[in-house]
Amino acid sequence: MVDFVLVGGLLTMFFMAIIQLTLVLHVRNTLIDAAASGARYGTLADRTEADARLRTAELIDSALNSGFTQDITTTEADFQGMRTLEVTVRAPLPVIGLIGPSALLEVKGHAAFAK
Repeated sequence: MVDFVLVGGLLTMFFMAIIQLTLVLHVRNTLIDAAASGARYGTLADRTEADARLRTAELIDSALNSGFTQDITTTEADFQGMRTLEVTVRAPLPVIGLIGPSALLEVKGHAAFAK
């Protein structure tokens, strides 16, 4: 009986850690995709950096929640001689469920401006 409780508790903690790691990777991949999509949207001929931030926030809000859209910045950068738009998202790192310390997870998305 005691062995079952000890092994069962250990297996439950191991299973919960795997689930949490999966959630962290899902959040990270979602933020990367939203940042890249926002950057591509912002580099269209009739769009601005503000449009890129808004598009990124909309994508994150629809996939996760608005708590992850608090810190979205855009900058223009040169990458190998090309003018690019860089969208940076700083979001909470989910430690317990979607709750965690803010601005520990930082992802970037890039897109080149058309010449």
